[in-house]
Amino acid sequence: MSGITTVVTLLSGVALFLFGMSLMGDGLKKVAGNKLEVILYKLTSSPIKGILLGSVVTAVIQSSSATTVMVVGFVNSGMMKVAQAIGIIMGANIGTSITGWILCLSYIEGSSGIAQLLSTATISAVIAIVGIIFKMFVKKQSYKDIGGIMLGFSILMTGMQTMSGAVSPLKENPHFVNAFSMFSNPLLGILVGIAFTAILQSASASVGILQALSCTGSITFATAYPITLGIGVGAACPVLLSAIGTNKNGKRTALVYLLNDLLGMIIWGLAFYIVNAFVKFPFMDKVMSPVWIALLNTGYRILTILVLAPFIKTIEKLVFKVVKDTDEDKEEQADFDLLEERFLQYPPLAIEQSHLAVNGMAKKARKNILRAMSILENYSVEKFNKVQEKENLIDKYEDKLGTFLMQITSSDLTMMQTRQVSKFLHTITDYERLGDHAVNISFVANELNEKKISFSEDAQYELGVLKDAITEILNLTVDSFLEDDLVKAANVEPLREVIGMMCNDLKLRHVERLSNGKCKIEQSFAFNDLLTNFERIAAHCSNIAVAMIELEASDFDTHEYLKSVHELRNGVYSELLEAYEAKYSFKGYVPSKKERDQDDEDDEDVEKPKKKDKEKSKSKEKKDRKAKKAKTEE
Repeated sequence: MSGITTVVTLLSGVALFLFGMSLMGDGLKKVAGNKLEVILYKLTSSPIKGILLGSVVTAVIQSSSATTVMVVGFVNSGMMKVAQAIGIIMGANIGTSITGWILCLSYIEGSSGIAQLLSTATISAVIAIVGIIFKMFVKKQSYKDIGGIMLGFSILMTGMQTMSGAVSPLKENPHFVNAFSMFSNPLLGILVGIAFTAILQSASASVGILQALSCTGSITFATAYPITLGIGVGAACPVLLSAIGTNKNGKRTALVYLLNDLLGMIIWGLAFYIVNAFVKFPFMDKVMSPVWIALLNTGYRILTILVLAPFIKTIEKLVFKVVKDTDEDKEEQADFDLLEERFLQYPPLAIEQSHLAVNGMAKKARKNILRAMSILENYSVEKFNKVQEKENLIDKYEDKLGTFLMQITSSDLTMMQTRQVSKFLHTITDYERLGDHAVNISFVANELNEKKISFSEDAQYELGVLKDAITEILNLTVDSFLEDDLVKAANVEPLREVIGMMCNDLKLRHVERLSNGKCKIEQSFAFNDLLTNFERIAAHCSNIAVAMIELEASDFDTHEYLKSVHELRNGVYSELLEAYEAKYSFKGYVPSKKERDQDDEDDEDVEKPKKKDKEKSKSKEKKDRKAKKAKTEE
C-alpha cells in the first residue's frame, strides 16, 4: 500500500510541477505581450544572435518547446527562413536548462532563525500570498499577470517538494537503489530518458524528476548521463507534433530541433563511452545531487551547441534533403527568388521580374479555386489541407510582391512603368482575394462532408453549370494576364455579368425548391455561401481584366470603365453576352424519373399558369433589354 501511495504522491508532484511551469510561462508571455515574437522575428540576422535570443527567450518562458513551436509558426508563414530558425532552436536548447537551476532553490533548507526564513517553503509561501493578492484584488491587468507568474512559481516549487518528499523514503529501499543501477547501461538509460520525456512532453519536467530522485542517493553519474542524453531527444516530440499540418519549411524547422539533440546524443554519447572504455573515468560512481544534475544538463547542452553551431549551413542542407522539395515547391521558390533587392537598381528589370512573380501567383490562385471546387463533389482531407496551405502561399506572394512593387515606386519611373506597377498592385490584391474565396469554398465542402449534407439533383446540376462558367472565367482571366491578351480580357466582363444573373436565378430557383419541399433549410446556407463566393470570384476576375484593358487606355478609373461598357452595349459586348447566356442556360436539365412522376401528380391547371408566368417574365426581360439599348443609342 505504501508503494501505491508513493507513486500517487510522486505523480501529484509531477502534475503540480507541470501546471506551475505552464502557469508561470503563460504569465511571462502575457507580461511580455508580443515583444518576444517581435524580438525573435527581427533580431535573427546572424546565427550567434539567434542562439543568444533563443537562450534568453526560452529562459524567460521556461519552455524550449514553446519557443520552437513559435518559430515553426514563423517559418510556416514565410516570415522567417529555416536558416534563421536553426540558431534560435539551438539557443532554446540552452535556455531550457535554466529551469534545472531554478529548481535547485527548492532544496535550500534552513534549520532555524534567518536560515529558516530563507527556506524554499517560506519563500514559496510568501510569493504565493503576494501572487494571489495581485491576481484577485488588483485591477490592473499587468499586475494580475505578474500574480499569475508568482503563483506558477510557487506551485512549481511545491510540486518539486512533493516529488522529493515522495521519493525520499526510497533511499532506504535496496530494491529501488538496485533498479537504478540498471540505467547505468548507456542504451537503456537513453531509452528511458527518451520515453519518459516523450510522455511528459517536457525536458524541464524530466530533469526536475531526475533531480528529485537524486535526493535518494541512488542516482550516480553513470545513471544520470545517459538519461540526460535521452531527455533532449524525447523533448522533440511536442515540437514534431506541432509540425503536423504545416508546410515543408515548418516540418524542416521541427526536424532541426530533433537533429540538434539527436546529433548531440550521438556525438557526446560515442565520444564519452569510447574514451571511458580506455581511461575508466573515476567519477562514474559519483552520487549526483540536484545541483550536479543541473550542471550536467547545462554543460551537455552548451557543449552540443558549441560543436554544432559552425555547421548551421550543413544542418540546413540536411533537413532539406530529408524533407525534399517537389517540382511545384521549386517553382514557387523560384518566383520569390525573382524579387531580389539588387534588381531594384534597374526598374525595367525589376518590373519584369515582378510580372513573372505575379504570373506565378495567378497560376496558384486559379489552381487553388479549382482544387476547392473539386472537393465539393469528392471531398478529401488531403485536398482540404492543401487548399489552406496554398492560401498561405498566396498571402506570401501578396506580401512579398506588394513590398517589392512599393520599393520600385521610389525609383524614377517612366509613365508606362508607373502604369505597369499600378496594374500589378491592383491585380495582386484581386488574386489574393481569389485565394480567400478558395478557402471559403473548401470550408463549405468540409461542412457538407461533416454534416452529411447533399444537394438535390436540380441543385447539383445548376451548381455544375455555374462551376463550368467559373472555370471559364478563371481561365480567361489568368490566360489573358499571362499572355497580355486584351481580346481574352474583353471577354471577361460579359461572362461576369452572365454569372451574376445565373447566381440571382439560382437563388430564386432554390427558394422555389424550398417552398416545394425539394430542399431543406440546412442546405440553403451552404448553397447561398457557394453562390456568394462564385459571384465574388467572377467580380475579382473582372477587376483583373479591367486593370489590363485600362492600362492600354491609360485610364485607371475602373468604375467609369465598367459604367461605359454597360451603358454603350456595343455590338461585340452584346454578342458575347448573348453567347454566354445561351452557353450557360439551364434548359438542358433533364429531371429524374422520381421528379417527373411528382410533376405528373401536380395539378395541371396550376402548373400551366406557372409556365406561362415564366415565359412572360423572360419576354418582358428581353423587351426591357431592347428598350434600354435603343435609349442608349439615342
